Amino acid sequence: MKHVTLGRSALQASALGLGCMGMSEFYGPSDEAESLATLARALELGITLLDTADMYGPFHNELLLGRFLKGRRERVVLASKFGVERSADGTRIGLNNRPEYVASACDASLARLGTDVIDLYYAHRIDPQVPIEDTVGAMGLLVRAGKVRALGLSEVSAATLRRAATVHPITALQTEYSLFTRDVESGILPACRELGTTLVAYSPLGRGLLTGVQRLPETLAPGDYRRDLPRFQGEAAEHNARLVARLAAFAHEAGCTPPQLALAWLLSQGADVVPIPGTRRRARLEENVGALEVGLSPSLLSQIDAVFKAGAAAGERYSPAGMRTVNV
Repeated sequence: MKHVTLGRSALQASALGLGCMGMSEFYGPSDEAESLATLARALELGITLLDTADMYGPFHNELLLGRFLKGRRERVVLASKFGVERSADGTRIGLNNRPEYVASACDASLARLGTDVIDLYYAHRIDPQVPIEDTVGAMGLLVRAGKVRALGLSEVSAATLRRAATVHPITALQTEYSLFTRDVESGILPACRELGTTLVAYSPLGRGLLTGVQRLPETLAPGDYRRDLPRFQGEAAEHNARLVARLAAFAHEAGCTPPQLALAWLLSQGADVVPIPGTRRRARLEENVGALEVGLSPSLLSQIDAVFKAGAAAGERYSPAGMRTVNV
């Protein structure tokens, strides 16, 4: 496993992380025993960066990781998030970035995770009614209190990142980045590099679209939230399936699978880009880790970039309501 330094912090993490969300929610039913086995296999393969959030479940994902981390905490770079407030029954209360909530949310996450410190703590979504300086100032107090080692932001604009960085160093910016979502390259990624902030790429496989398995809404499990996403609908889904067929051809040329190629492409963007593909199955995890061994020639990279240029995918990545919460 290759390792990278996250931002300008002292955190050393695997170059490929593991997104844990699907072990608890959003992608239909999951098998908790297989989820725990997948987490164990991740550590065996050298993956140390585990990504969760308080709203996944809600709360179930942090509790799951808390059970898994007993006796293993020192082997893991643990990332969690606050800011999307939900009640225990799953009801969404709204965005909450108020300074007093930052402290209480962190304490609740520490208890669920069974640890006294979170390595990387993100503001999950930004409430435009609360100045980012106030939110990050409160997060900085957690660092000084020893409850958090480094700070991150999720789905913020370059301008918001720069404002936040005047208050406290931002170690990581988490946002969607994949062959299907490349808009970060025009503003957010340059800002990260200017400030020494690692870009943590979630949904690097396009929520499963880039795995090479066509995913139409009717083939997804009941309760899978992708059923309602624009990229999985009608003509957009058909267009995106044609792009994935091109990816499969490139993968054949490279001697790997489509998801391995999609991840290898992201890894080739620089050591300051860390993909966190989510999975809840060991077989998929092992396939994803194989991306670290894929070599991409300049010629193949050029061909991939020509087909998967920014805006190539059809359909937005979220519903209209969801899109209003990103790049804030």
